[in-house]
Amino acid sequence: MEPATLTQAAPLPAPARVPIRFDRNELAGAFGDLGTDLPLLIGVIAASGIDSASVLILFGLMQVFTGLWYRMPMPVQPLKAFAALVIAQKIPGRVIFGGGLAIGISMFFLSITGLIDVLARLVPKAVVRGIQFGLALQLATLALTKYVGADGAAGYALAAAAFTVTVVLFGNRRWPAALIVIALGVAYALAFKLDFATAQKAVGLHLPTWHLPQTADILTGAVLLALPQIPLSLGNSILATKQVAQDLFPERKPLTIKKISFTYALMNLVNPFFGGFPVCHGSGGMVGHYAFGARTGGSVVIYGSIFLLMGLFFSQGFADVVQIFPLPVLGVLLLFEALSLATLLRDVSTQRADLLVALLVGLLCAGLPYGYLVGLIVGTAIYYAMQRGWVGLGKGL
Repeated sequence: MEPATLTQAAPLPAPARVPIRFDRNELAGAFGDLGTDLPLLIGVIAASGIDSASVLILFGLMQVFTGLWYRMPMPVQPLKAFAALVIAQKIPGRVIFGGGLAIGISMFFLSITGLIDVLARLVPKAVVRGIQFGLALQLATLALTKYVGADGAAGYALAAAAFTVTVVLFGNRRWPAALIVIALGVAYALAFKLDFATAQKAVGLHLPTWHLPQTADILTGAVLLALPQIPLSLGNSILATKQVAQDLFPERKPLTIKKISFTYALMNLVNPFFGGFPVCHGSGGMVGHYAFGARTGGSVVIYGSIFLLMGLFFSQGFADVVQIFPLPVLGVLLLFEALSLATLLRDVSTQRADLLVALLVGLLCAGLPYGYLVGLIVGTAIYYAMQRGWVGLGKGL
């Protein structure tokens, strides 16, 4: 059995080319980020009316692309702040695609000019860990308050069963927990929720639709959607993802900030023209895939292929069909993703000042509007002030 927690090991020489596997552990790890992605995709499709086939196909293709490019479980996720604004304000598709192109252009500029590396050097590791901790708090809160109790007493019983299976098998490479938990959810859905008439209506071949973003929509999307998203992307999608990749795969050639930001930009320079929702990488997604068994890019290739097939053949009525999968099961997967993410705090736990900064940043990220921007700025400022002895926060608590 391989432990699911992170281990600190001396880096080994990086292999020339890491093989991609498609075994039961990669299949189990493929579902490690489902609890984050699926509700967001359903929410933005329902709120904005954008074409579900285009969203699912492009989302799947981006997963396959990153799995083959990075050859590790590099996640692709809907932009979270972006999605939250779309769902809350019912922003139309043309502005969504304009905002996606705006954030792609912005990240491409930061990447090719090297400014992204300058920003990365300014942000201390304690702040990165705090951003990850804040995301863990948000995911755990979502899992426990929205998902676990979604089906009443039956949902709690299902969640308890899924939780027990996950605790017993967490980290087991022979019997991956996620596969059994997903199978449990599918059996529950087939027994109690499936409406064959609704499922039948969803079947049919669909292809992505071409869309050309207009200048006015790009500018509107930049202000309404891209600007609130960039701080979260810098902290979690780029800086924290690089750190997690280094933690989980110390034997591999280290990822660079520029490479991660480049693929982030590339995906969002392609998606808007084919009706895809804007996406990013994410430290929580990588931890989720890893925690449930993924060790190569095979996991996200499998994951992306599922969305690709759904988009091509089952996208009509997608929101109705996927609603049958029980939220309590997604909640358990999400809870363990949050737990694995929170354990990353341990490498700053021996330094009192670093731990305080990380905890403060996490609480700010989880609890405030634009919390990731506030946490990034406040945490970085306090860290350097403490290093210079200008404040006594580390000594007084």
